[in-house]
Amino acid sequence: MWPFSSTWSSDFKSLVQAKQGARAQALAAASEFKPDEHNKYLQASASQIVDRIGQGEWTATQVVTAYIARAVVAHNITNGVTEVLFSEALRQAQELDVEYASTRTLRGPLHGVPLSVKVQNLRASMINGYDSSMGFSQRIGKPATSDSDVVALLKAAGAIPIVKTNVPQTMFTFECCNPVFGRSVNPYNSSFTCGGSSGGEAALLAMNGSALSIGSDVGGSLRLPSSMCGVYSLKPSPWRVSSVGSGITVPGSEGIVSVAGPMGRCVEDLKMWCRVVFGTQGRSNVVAPIQFREPQLPQKLRFDGYVRASPANKRAISETVTALRRQGHECVEILVPDPIEAFNVYVGITSADAYKTLLSNIGQDPLDSSLLVVAYGNAVPRLLRNLISWAISFFLQDDRTASLIKSTGAKTVREYLQWVARRDKYNAQFYEEVWNKQKLDGIIAPVMAIPQVPNGSFRTVFAIASATALYNLVNSPSGCIPVTKVDPIQDALTAEWSNLPSPSLLERLLYQGKRPIYDPVAMQGMPVGIQVVGKRWEDEKVLGMMEVIDTALGKGRGFGPGSFIGA
Repeated sequence: MWPFSSTWSSDFKSLVQAKQGARAQALAAASEFKPDEHNKYLQASASQIVDRIGQGEWTATQVVTAYIARAVVAHNITNGVTEVLFSEALRQAQELDVEYASTRTLRGPLHGVPLSVKVQNLRASMINGYDSSMGFSQRIGKPATSDSDVVALLKAAGAIPIVKTNVPQTMFTFECCNPVFGRSVNPYNSSFTCGGSSGGEAALLAMNGSALSIGSDVGGSLRLPSSMCGVYSLKPSPWRVSSVGSGITVPGSEGIVSVAGPMGRCVEDLKMWCRVVFGTQGRSNVVAPIQFREPQLPQKLRFDGYVRASPANKRAISETVTALRRQGHECVEILVPDPIEAFNVYVGITSADAYKTLLSNIGQDPLDSSLLVVAYGNAVPRLLRNLISWAISFFLQDDRTASLIKSTGAKTVREYLQWVARRDKYNAQFYEEVWNKQKLDGIIAPVMAIPQVPNGSFRTVFAIASATALYNLVNSPSGCIPVTKVDPIQDALTAEWSNLPSPSLLERLLYQGKRPIYDPVAMQGMPVGIQVVGKRWEDEKVLGMMEVIDTALGKGRGFGPGSFIGA
C-alpha cells in the first residue's frame, strides 16, 4: 500500500476550494493596475522608496497601493500569491503616513517598503493572523498568533507585508507546486518553473509585485528561484538571522541548517534587509551577536562545478570573469575538493530518516509528482538500493549516480553520526584547500548546470541542486546575481556535448538524446544567474563582492527594479 493518497478526498476538495475562493475574493478587491500612475513606484528600489517618502515626494499609501495592484497582475500570470494581506497593508501604510506627517521622521530604514513573505512554516514566514500552510491542507485555518522574529524586525523598521507566496509541497523540491495552491510558474515562460522553494517570492519580485522579500534556504531555495527568475538573493551563514517564532518541517534537524535570507531586485536592497536583521536576538538568544559590518571589497573571485555546466551557464561565468578582469580583479579558475562526496554527504544526512518526518506533513493530501523520488526512492530496501547502485556503476559506468543512490535511505543513529562526521571532515578539507591554500576572497560559481528547468522535471534532474547544496553543507554565505539571458545562437549545444567522456545519467538527460532538457531555443530570453560565495561569517563581504560584480557587468542587462518586460 502506498503511504500517500493518490485521490482527492471530499474534505480536501472543500478545504482547497474555500482557501482558493477566499484568495480570489481578496485579490479581486484590489485596485486596478495603472501603468502610467504606478510604474514610477515599481521602478524604484527599496532604498529609493524610503528616500522619496523621507523627502515628502511620495507617501507609503501611494507606494503600497501601486505594489498591491502589480502583485495581482503578477499573480494572474504566475500563480505566486497564497495569503492576501492587502487590507492590513493599507492600514499600516496609512498609519505610517499619519506618523510621518506629524513627526517628519521615518519609522525606520524600511519605512513604507512593500514586503512579501514566503508562505512556509519554516524559518521566518509566520505572520500574525495568517496561515503558514506550506501547501498542506491540514494547516489551513490555523493562523499564527504572533509574528516571527524576522517579520517583526522588518515591520518595526517600517516594512509593510502585502502578500505571502507559494512554495513546493514539503519545501524540498525546486518546482513550486502543491495540491492546495497549485503550480507557480516562471514569469518569463510559463512552461518553466519559477524554482523552489522560494519560487513564489522570486516570480513576484521579478514582476515588481514586491520591493523586498523574505525567503529561506536549506539546499538552494533562495538561489535557485532567484537565478531562474532574474532577481537577487543572499543565503546567509547559519545563525546570523533569528528563526524564532517560525515552525519547522523537520523538528530537531541540524545536520544541514536552514537559514532565512533576503530576496530583492538589487544588491543595495539586500544590504538594507541585512542591516536590520543581522545579529538581532528577538525573543531568544539564538543569533550570533554579529551586527552588520560594512563589507570590504574583494581582490580575487573564482568558480567551480559538479555537473558539467551548459553553454549558457558557462557564458554567464565567463562574462562575469571578463568584466571583473577589466576592473583589475584577479580571477583564477579552481576546482573545489571532491564535489561528489559533498553532495553524497548532503543527501546522506537529509535522508537519514528516509524523509519520513518531512513527508508526514502531507497527511492525506495528494502527493505532488515532484516528490515521487523523495517519497518512494528512499523507501526502497537497502539491499535493493545497493544492487541498483552496483548495476548503474557496472553497466552504465556512472559512479556518480551509483554513489548517490547508496547514500540515500534510512540510517541508524550510529550511521547518522558517521555521516555527520563525514560532513565535518569535508568542511575541514574544503576550508583548508579552498580558503587557506588558495588565499581566496570569494568564489564565482554557476547556480546550477542549466539556466532553467521545465515544469515536471525535478524528479529526474534533482541532482543539479548539488551546485547550491555544497555551500549549505559548508555553511558558506552565498548570493545570487542575474547576469545575462539565454541566447539560442551563443548558447547552442555543439558536437562535443554528444560525445562527453563518461557522462552521468543526469548529463545524458540534460544534454543528449533527441530531446535534451537543456534547450536554449525554448529557454530563449530567460535569465541566467551566478552565485557568489564567501567564508562563513563573511556575509557582508559577499554582499560587497556582489556589488563589485554587478557594477562591473554594467547596466542594460534587463534586471532590476521595473525592468521586467511583460504584462
